[in-house]
Amino acid sequence: MSHPAPPNLLPQGERGISLALPRLLQLCSPALPVGAYAYSQGLEYAVERGWVRDEASAGDWILGLLNHSLRRLDVPVFARLYAAWQAGDDVDIRRWNARLYASREAAELQREDQHLGAALARLLTDLGLAEAAPWQKAPRACFATLFSLAAARWEITLPEAAAGYAWAWVENQVAAATRLIPLGQTASQRLLVAAGPALVDAVQEGLALPDGEIGATAPGLALAGALHETQYSRLFRS
Repeated sequence: MSHPAPPNLLPQGERGISLALPRLLQLCSPALPVGAYAYSQGLEYAVERGWVRDEASAGDWILGLLNHSLRRLDVPVFARLYAAWQAGDDVDIRRWNARLYASREAAELQREDQHLGAALARLLTDLGLAEAAPWQKAPRACFATLFSLAAARWEITLPEAAAGYAWAWVENQVAAATRLIPLGQTASQRLLVAAGPALVDAVQEGLALPDGEIGATAPGLALAGALHETQYSRLFRS
């Protein structure tokens, strides 16, 4: 018995999803095998000292860094890395990678970026992106550099790629807060909901930031990142 074809529910003129969407979800997934789950970016020390102690203070910490650090540093540098990969400009790629690495506030945070960048380089090489291969052993390979490479080659648009990069950071921070404070699952989901509008604003403003305004100062993150190295007991590597 034949069945009628299902109706096309897309508005006229609109297309379905492209392969770029599942590729972006793959890059943003907590299952991406780069080891991001092992890092808290100073949050562990902030919890140890009582700076972050509940849902409200966790939101202040995470959204504060999103607005003052990612918006003014990671996102605009990500945009320039993406453009450099598209243009095949190796000099610009290495220049912005070095700028981002040098802007990390503590040695632990630099080692984290190096570890995640090298891990993503290995994964992308195994997935067929030969341009990632030289970054596997580069002494200063930032995660954003390899993420932007994948986004450019997989034809993910810049706004969506930057939002995905920022979302992966937010989700990892919330996951760390869930383990450290600890938070309940519903509280964690409330933090992610609250992060949505802030993330959209941060990405939009960060992508529009001119070169001369790129840069961020986060004294609390710098202190937490440095002092975490001497913390007596630790669950995370930063």
